[in-house]
Amino acid sequence: MKIFKFYFSFVIILSFSTLQVFAQNPTPSVPIEIMAGNKEVYSQFVLKRFFSPTSKFDFFGLATYKANYKNEVEENRAIIISQFGYNFKKGFGIMAGLDFNSFAGFSPIVGPKHSFASKNFLAVTNLSFFLNDGFDAKLFGLYEYHPPINSNWKFYSRLQFIHNFSINYNEHNISYVYLRGGVQKNQFIFGLGVNFDWSGPDKVFNNNFGPFVRWEFD
Repeated sequence: MKIFKFYFSFVIILSFSTLQVFAQNPTPSVPIEIMAGNKEVYSQFVLKRFFSPTSKFDFFGLATYKANYKNEVEENRAIIISQFGYNFKKGFGIMAGLDFNSFAGFSPIVGPKHSFASKNFLAVTNLSFFLNDGFDAKLFGLYEYHPPINSNWKFYSRLQFIHNFSINYNEHNISYVYLRGGVQKNQFIFGLGVNFDWSGPDKVFNNNFGPFVRWEFD
């Protein structure tokens, strides 16, 4: 737990430091989301930044945390990703960084990545290889679609997933599929969400659903 607190603090400091460094350049919004589900509360912070509008280097950070209402601390779960990347053509690139999750622990990571962003669509796909004893492999995807409904409102949807597998130990660590659907006005988004999780070698299943709110900071 002390290691988790230290690493979480490090990522938050690094993320806001990155925000300050890149603030002089045009950048996408930084979303913070909270979902009050039927079993637990879920929160997420995402940061993606290029060093400059023409730079091939970027930073991607993601922090998720869920806590159950029974206050069973050992059942709470966190996933924190912090990585720097180099981009080739058409959104393809490579990355290296740090990863922490409640099952595989803390490890440096390397791997290929792809990203695409337009006015109405965002897609981020990373394949991470963990430099740990288990030599874990993790596939991560985040896809958002938010077309306009009228001059004031947009439709918002998101598919997000992770699959983490230990190659050396030949066992499953964690997988999830998260779905969101709602509406957006300016920087504020709200709607309904559902989280499906599979944990540990036995793939223990859990689901959580309920309303969510999201604010996209400039």
